[in-house]
Amino acid sequence: MTHIARVTDGVTVEALMEEMGARARAAARGLAVASTEVKNAALRAMATEIRGATTEILAANAADVADGRAKGLASSFIDRLTLTPERIEAMAKGLEDIAALGDPVGRVLAAWDRPNGLHIERVATPLGVVGIIYESRPNVTADAGALCLKAGNAAILRGGSDALRSSSAIVAALRRGLAGAGLPEDAVQLVPTADRAAVGAMLAGLSGAIDVIVPRGGKSLVARVQQDARVPVFSHLEGICHVYVDAAADLAMAEKIVVNAKMRRTGICGAAETLLVDRACAATHLKPIIAALRAAGCEIRASDEVRAVVPDAVPASEVDWSTEYLDAIITVGLVDGVKGAIDHIERYGSHHTEAIVTDDAATAERFMNEIDSAILLWNASTQFADGGEFGMGAEIGIATGKMHARGPVGVDQLVSFKYRVRGTGQVRP
Repeated sequence: MTHIARVTDGVTVEALMEEMGARARAAARGLAVASTEVKNAALRAMATEIRGATTEILAANAADVADGRAKGLASSFIDRLTLTPERIEAMAKGLEDIAALGDPVGRVLAAWDRPNGLHIERVATPLGVVGIIYESRPNVTADAGALCLKAGNAAILRGGSDALRSSSAIVAALRRGLAGAGLPEDAVQLVPTADRAAVGAMLAGLSGAIDVIVPRGGKSLVARVQQDARVPVFSHLEGICHVYVDAAADLAMAEKIVVNAKMRRTGICGAAETLLVDRACAATHLKPIIAALRAAGCEIRASDEVRAVVPDAVPASEVDWSTEYLDAIITVGLVDGVKGAIDHIERYGSHHTEAIVTDDAATAERFMNEIDSAILLWNASTQFADGGEFGMGAEIGIATGKMHARGPVGVDQLVSFKYRVRGTGQVRP
């Protein structure tokens, strides 16, 4: 690190982060042996504190949103940044939902006996200290801190600079809940500076304090984390999600699913960015689906072949097929059946989430078996790519890598394991 910015009282970012790491490591030791009852009591207390701090959180968020508008941030970004009383209540309810989940720590994942009498168990254990680097969405602050706590981990949170006031107010409430339940407040810490040197310090591991990094944000953030991290990373690449409408798709269902997948919330990673339609049903399905998207306020960017049918669509460039818009824009193309859809997704996709609409079970099975994405859906919207919708409680993000965690990263993905071996005096010959 060639430049270290000053924070307050002459303390450098590097020194601040090292101290946070040490405190998180100390907190993690206590959390690793905390009982399920204590952790759940803390989560419920955190929810109560969030509700009690609604006025303060909304005031902090209003200042963040005002700054965001002044900077000219995109409407989709402002939507992710904005908190309302309903979203704060959902945040608190999410904490209670996590409390209601089974405790992943201490589960016996496998057990067996050896011929020499040794009894061996593989048991779930906390990861330790989880560093979470994310952008804009302040509700992630509560979700991430709570999920880590349930799995017995301490969390160091580095939220987006545009939501720093909001995240600070949320973390203050979480820490009050932790203290009230008798757990260390340092189980959840928020990096108090927007200086990018703090991210560099986290990626370096804070002298061994951080066990894993979870990035949640845009392509540039994830790319930097993957390139610079010296600790393991749960990768969450961009969500270039596809919906494929097969020749055997029910048109009314296809319209409903495509509009929801794109337009329910355009700024989430599970929003559809590309629509692929089977050439065999283009004559009957293409125009009605595009009309439904336009009626919902979506801009259409289309291949030349699609524009021959919908001439006022914006021409799609090569870049459009691999763009995560996070906005009311979708790219539309025609393909030759399910094989064409699979080939297109393999070329342009990010291995996040893909959906097929069809009444043909064999075609659906081929789509879900041959595409190597974290989440595949049949006759359902890509907006279900969410840990809560999977019944996993809240999530930190959707992991698109293949090591350790893939898909929604919830409490069960935030543990490792160790082996416990019990003997009766055996020695190895």
